[in-house]
Amino acid sequence: MTLTAAQDTCFSARQTLRCPRGRVLDLRRPQVMGILNLTPDSFYQGSRVQATDELLRRAETMLQAGAAILDLGGYSTRPGATEVPEDEEKRRVLPALQAVREAFPEAFLSVDTFRAGVATEAVALGADILNDISAGTLDEELLATAGRLGVPYVLMHLRGTPQTMAQHTHYAHDLVLEMVRFFRSRLAALRAAGVVDVLLDPGFGFAKTPQQGYELLRRLPELQLLGLPLLVGVSRKSMVYKPLGLTPDAALTGTIAVHTMALLNGARVLRVHDVAEAVQTIQLVRNSYPVPVSP
Repeated sequence: MTLTAAQDTCFSARQTLRCPRGRVLDLRRPQVMGILNLTPDSFYQGSRVQATDELLRRAETMLQAGAAILDLGGYSTRPGATEVPEDEEKRRVLPALQAVREAFPEAFLSVDTFRAGVATEAVALGADILNDISAGTLDEELLATAGRLGVPYVLMHLRGTPQTMAQHTHYAHDLVLEMVRFFRSRLAALRAAGVVDVLLDPGFGFAKTPQQGYELLRRLPELQLLGLPLLVGVSRKSMVYKPLGLTPDAALTGTIAVHTMALLNGARVLRVHDVAEAVQTIQLVRNSYPVPVSP
């Protein structure tokens, strides 16, 4: 694949995210996004949180451990996940988001949703970032909503839906080339919608086998040619635990190893269940292999 930054950069190579209320999230050095799953069926049981007091304790622990962002989601997107009605997603997410915003006013909060209605109400309650697994393909209103709200947007690669993505792991051509084409198309749509700040998420585990995940991990530098910071979400996923014959509960050590590879290949945000370990990994990688600081 022959690409040049000049040909394929749809947005400026900015390493900061401009969030609501005049705040800026600095990504010139890698940061950690802590996962708060407000669901009863997320693939890693240890990430599920329901009661408000437990939610706030976990949020505080993550922030004290060094998380720059907290990502709240009320719709499990594990392979084959059950469809969740929008009203139920709102019931799970919105009160929790409001509670976290009130308790931690300086925290950067992300809402993990592909629905424009959820996104609109979440930003009104204090969300700073929209984290959309679908790249705007599951709700045609979401990109315009993101542009209207003026918040940073996480653009993830996905084929199909959470219910069908396991059937879409065959790529007729080069995996990364197909992903680049997908991203370029969706970036054009985002630009047309007025979205300015974008994080790219390769979508590990979404319409990709564990083997394809490792190919993608090796080839992350090719996605950097799009000129946007990369968010990597591999924490305790099947590409970590299946090759080791383990379960998600036993996949922390493997996750740390994969996080190290992701950082060395250009990741700027790690989306994780285990914040302290991810922060320590970033510190050690930067000490041994300094990550270039962009201007």
